[in-house]
Amino acid sequence: MANDLRLDILGTSFTITADEDEEYLHKVLLQYQKAVSNTQNISGITNSLNVAVLTGFMLCDEVNKLKQQIDDELASLAQFAAKSHAENQAENDEVQDRITRLISKLDQTFRIFGNEKYL
Repeated sequence: MANDLRLDILGTSFTITADEDEEYLHKVLLQYQKAVSNTQNISGITNSLNVAVLTGFMLCDEVNKLKQQIDDELASLAQFAAKSHAENQAENDEVQDRITRLISKLDQTFRIFGNEKYL
């Protein structure tokens, strides 16, 4: 369901239509308004277009830094998983060897005692 959101920011007003719910759109608008206010406070820029452009740039920078953190974390998890898999494979190989030895001993025991029906 499409929702309309009226934007009143930096001396400009217009309405957008989006497929997101109204609560989400208001949340995004509040985030942008805070970002604009922050840009104005730290830069001292008063020109609305310049503030909007710099705010957009700073938000893109933040998104890219967060994306890099996520990519780094995913790479770290992948390395951990690969290491764990290799360790588990070694343990699995050891368990398989022990099972094979036990089966062999059982086989030998049954043959010694003449219990061929268990083979």
